[in-house]
Amino acid sequence: MGGGAEMMLEPAQEQALVAAALAAAERAYAPYSDYPVGAALLFDDGAVITGCNVENASYGLALCAETVAVGKAFAEGRRGGLLAVAVVGLKAGAAPITPCGRCRQVLNEIAALGNTDPLVLCIGSDDTRRVTLSALLPHAFGPANLKPD
Repeated sequence: MGGGAEMMLEPAQEQALVAAALAAAERAYAPYSDYPVGAALLFDDGAVITGCNVENASYGLALCAETVAVGKAFAEGRRGGLLAVAVVGLKAGAAPITPCGRCRQVLNEIAALGNTDPLVLCIGSDDTRRVTLSALLPHAFGPANLKPD
């Protein structure tokens, strides 16, 4: 992956992405964990696609916010171009949250299609951590691993 490792967002761009993730978290359906999460994806054309977690009484069927957002992106025809991701949980006093392992892999799929290494904003109540997806998922398995030699 290339391109996004050194990427920095303009302050207004970052604020808008975080606001979109917060708004998505407000729409979360989290009656079992009471831990609403929102995610916002920023693409190279300026589009922002959001998702929220959607829990289910059969816990294993719950959908994470990042997975919902990536699914929406694919449903809209996007194949790559992912520049940045913001992830936020609404628990008071929460430390910055990072995407779970499954979500890291799902984010890697769309990033790999555009050969980007998106910036991931992990947002907590009092702190934001900025890290690249490749730092969260080193030695990732992606589409290129399945291509014949």
